[in-house]
Amino acid sequence: MYEYIIGTITYISPYYIVVEANGIGYQVSVGNPYRYSGKTEAVQVYLHQVIREDAHTLYGFGDLEEKQLFLKLISVSGIGPKSALAIMASEDHGGLINAIESEDAKYLTKFPGVGKKTAQQMVLDLKGKLGDLERSESAVEAMAKAIPSSGNQPLAEALEALGALGYSDKEIKKVTPTLEELEQAQTDEYLRTALKLMMKR
Repeated sequence: MYEYIIGTITYISPYYIVVEANGIGYQVSVGNPYRYSGKTEAVQVYLHQVIREDAHTLYGFGDLEEKQLFLKLISVSGIGPKSALAIMASEDHGGLINAIESEDAKYLTKFPGVGKKTAQQMVLDLKGKLGDLERSESAVEAMAKAIPSSGNQPLAEALEALGALGYSDKEIKKVTPTLEELEQAQTDEYLRTALKLMMKR
């Protein structure tokens, strides 16, 4: 079983990143691939491998706490690896943990793929078991003050990434006008902002 990989990011897509280590490129599914944009030095990505008959998939995390939270989430009935990544993509892990501890099912159903039944199951299975993983919410970095241009590739990539996380076209269309008002930002900034907006709806 893999614990982590140290290598350079050679490719980023809405669904995964490719980490090259010792001449081999590893496809790693992560919640927010664009958090790795612009990283030219070697990075350490914690891994969890899921082996199924039709695929061997690596899931990646920025640190050990993220990985542990992921493992807790996939232990819940009704939450698979893809759903767990989507839940963690907002990086508001503190808010997630607080919602579970306070039995706030309404907050939990804001995550893609989480209905009322799954939210209740999350509370039942995880309440009282996540205290050591609590983290403060990551702040979105200040947006660059440049005039938005047509053909905004970073925004297009962020919207595609939202779709990859499981948000519907209707949900994405609701936040798109707000994102378009942002000064020219990087894909990661658009995606972080979009995920915060999703949680406020």
